[in-house]
Amino acid sequence: MSFPIQKSDQEWQALLQDKGAEAAAFQVTRHAATERPFSGKYEQFWADGSYHCVCCGNKLFDSHTKFDAGCGWPSFDQAVPGAITNIVDRSHGMVRTETVCSNCGAHLGHVFPDGPTDTGLRYCMNSASLDFHKEPQK
Repeated sequence: MSFPIQKSDQEWQALLQDKGAEAAAFQVTRHAATERPFSGKYEQFWADGSYHCVCCGNKLFDSHTKFDAGCGWPSFDQAVPGAITNIVDRSHGMVRTETVCSNCGAHLGHVFPDGPTDTGLRYCMNSASLDFHKEPQK
């Protein structure tokens, strides 16, 4: 699958390091690793603003779509339209829907059809793949 932004592993590593991204960000975003549950900085974070791809800055979620799913990862019921691409993931003997950034292909997490709101979705994201932007003061 091809995405508008293409970089080598070395370029992604340098970019994430320059941004001060957490240590796991490269493995999570570029090699589909998963952070341990209840360990991510955004799992119990509730400020107003938006969540962006840590690699390219693409806006992915608004904070009002975040909810506590009790699963150990930040969860959202709705993504910004067009921001995420879904891919069938057959790893680990399961069939799941992987979510990646539509702009750079960064692995974000998975989406499940068991959300508690009208969307019925639970976007289960790795904190290491996200960058929070505070809502500007009015």
